[in-house]
Amino acid sequence: MNNSSILHVERLGSPWKTQDPFIFCAHHRDEYPQGNEKMGPAPDQLRGKNIGQDFDPRAKFRMYHGSTVPGFPYHPHSGFETVTIAVEGAIDHSDSLGGAGRFMGGDVQWLTAGKGIQHSEMFPLLNTDKDNPFELFQIWLNLPARSKMVDPFYKMLWREAIPVVRTKDESGKATEVNVIAGTFHGVGSPEPNPNSWAADPNNAVSILTIKMEAGATWTLPAASSEQANRNLYFYRGDNITIDGKTIGEYNRIELSPTVDTIITNGSKDAYLLMLQANPIGEPVVNYGPFVANSQQELRDTIALYQKTEFGGWPWPMKEQVFDRAKGRFARFANGTEEVK
Repeated sequence: MNNSSILHVERLGSPWKTQDPFIFCAHHRDEYPQGNEKMGPAPDQLRGKNIGQDFDPRAKFRMYHGSTVPGFPYHPHSGFETVTIAVEGAIDHSDSLGGAGRFMGGDVQWLTAGKGIQHSEMFPLLNTDKDNPFELFQIWLNLPARSKMVDPFYKMLWREAIPVVRTKDESGKATEVNVIAGTFHGVGSPEPNPNSWAADPNNAVSILTIKMEAGATWTLPAASSEQANRNLYFYRGDNITIDGKTIGEYNRIELSPTVDTIITNGSKDAYLLMLQANPIGEPVVNYGPFVANSQQELRDTIALYQKTEFGGWPWPMKEQVFDRAKGRFARFANGTEEVK
């Protein structure tokens, strides 16, 4: 058995590198200005931006595919799931089945695309009297072949329902862990979507966001499965030390699932994301947001989209956003609604 925690370390790119069953991970951090009457930046702040395709990493903020409001106007997904973690700011969701919602800092949306859905994710700038800092993660979790063609489904994991495990080391330094998927220190996450790879505890799926106080020491226990792929993303801070190796910020650390990992933080608060799961171990064939197990299945899915547009687009705007005064809510395809 390998007694070392670290299997591999590499600099983070864009998007972040993942391992089966995770197929994509993006981290967006933007320092958006005050919002105008349309909940976007003032037009004079958009000069020089490649509107509709604005991904300049050197810029203070990006519009992504949005033209007035930042974000991602409607686009298709099939064959996988998106787990969208809102760290700060607001996200307006709408989809081709009539689902909608606004979720904000600390909330998580879990969407099973299954046989196909179109959705929009826009980032309305709600504050008119101060800046609108924004941060999110979007994680793509693959679906096994048996679930590729299930009906689309989404649910909200509201921040009030996501467990937070707080511990202190011998020096009184704190570490805070948000348990989005899986179990940590005996504390279980909210239930994932029913057809998800995460729905079976034997698959050892774990999604954690972690904040370590400067100077803190914290232990990540060994996984429940020796087969699990385990990746730790150190995306903000100074440095951390594992097994005597000092690692700077913005690195992916592939960890052994079979041993405890002891992490000692440096001189600044450290922010980390952990993705862990047993691999699905099936072929992955994709064309952008279409994910299948074979080229024929991929062609069939694209043909289905061309024929049905996965339900079309029932909303009045391509960049659908909701009233500025509207709070956190989720409306589902069956007509039910949750309001926070």
